[in-house]
Amino acid sequence: MVLEHGCYRYHALFEYWLPQQVIIKPRIRGYICTTSHPVGCEQNVCEQIHYVDDKGRINGTKNALIIGCSGGYGLASRVVAGFACRANTIGVSLEKEPEENRVGSSGFYVNHAFDKLAQAQGLVSESMHGDAFSHEMKQAVIEQIKDRFGEIDLLVYSLAAPLRVRPDSGESFRSVIKPIGEVFRAKNLVLNVLKGTAELTDVALEPATEQEIASTVAVMGGEDWQMWVEQLRDAGVLASNFNTVAYTYLGNELTQPIYRGGTLGKAKEHLDLVCGVLNDQYSDSGLKAYVAVLKAVVTQASTAIPVVPLYFSILFQVMKEAGTHENCIAHIYRLFEEQLYTSGEQRIDEEGRLRMDNLELADEIQNEVRRRWHAIDDSNLGELADVSGFSSDFLRIFGFGHDNVDYSEDVEHYEGYTR
Repeated sequence: MVLEHGCYRYHALFEYWLPQQVIIKPRIRGYICTTSHPVGCEQNVCEQIHYVDDKGRINGTKNALIIGCSGGYGLASRVVAGFACRANTIGVSLEKEPEENRVGSSGFYVNHAFDKLAQAQGLVSESMHGDAFSHEMKQAVIEQIKDRFGEIDLLVYSLAAPLRVRPDSGESFRSVIKPIGEVFRAKNLVLNVLKGTAELTDVALEPATEQEIASTVAVMGGEDWQMWVEQLRDAGVLASNFNTVAYTYLGNELTQPIYRGGTLGKAKEHLDLVCGVLNDQYSDSGLKAYVAVLKAVVTQASTAIPVVPLYFSILFQVMKEAGTHENCIAHIYRLFEEQLYTSGEQRIDEEGRLRMDNLELADEIQNEVRRRWHAIDDSNLGELADVSGFSSDFLRIFGFGHDNVDYSEDVEHYEGYTR
């Protein structure tokens, strides 16, 4: 199989990746696609690299570590670091390798593609698959930095996980997405992503218990981010100009009860707290820690949050009509260019967070979103919300829906890359 698009040319080599030539189609179970398409996953990486190449260079990081590198904002951060800043990168994510009768996870193919493309450009690129919460992974990354990099000047923390085992105690925590204090009732969007259709339903979400709140903070708060920084610093692998950034989302009042006002919000409050601790603790060494508030995009994590898909679908339609919508790669490129590595003034709120959600929260955008939110029903859903765009973005995470990939062809995983 030979694919040519833009300035990339790939030759497919049949190896151990798949037991036989197969035609891979998306299979949806709940909010997860249980299959992934190797060719489409590589196409996803290539499209983001093309975007960065067209936008141009950024004078930024030289050696970067991305925790949660295989999709969404983590992958976009790695692409911008590698191909806009010309940085060497290490990426950490938990992936499933291909088995005898099963393809690998989308992140497995994404990481493989990124490594090959970056290495072809003379960049050091290492993807490490495993539990980012564990001491073992942290130590393995430290050894890799010492062997290949010497030191790093950027740590991006973009980890989204449902479960965490605290490494010292062995305690296991599972996050939940629930409101706090009282039942939350709202409209919800039920998607059929394979058909690009949807319907509205009413949802009532029971409030979280105190234990569920604490568990969500343990998984999605800032404790592990702080552990990464401390262990990297203790190992002597942080550059004098080291920056670290963790990503968060605020949204508006429509999603506030389930997001910022719910269990997720408590976790993000802890993230803000840790950011302040890091800056206070290590300011003398030149470390700068940031929490960056990003815009709404479709990710595996966001799709599973009740109410959020409806708000996102309406928002995307409004922002596309206004010409201000950004996908992951466009948004992260702007973050690096405007905020992380700018000679100008940073856009920092009263909590010290970098604000990248300025286009989403613009008054004219939010006023129209509110109007549509209250007016929407099944009869005008396709007119007022970007259901098909949301579904397409979801499928592309797993390598499906790319125009120049022939999904009727047998798939062989390909190993050779030239640019």
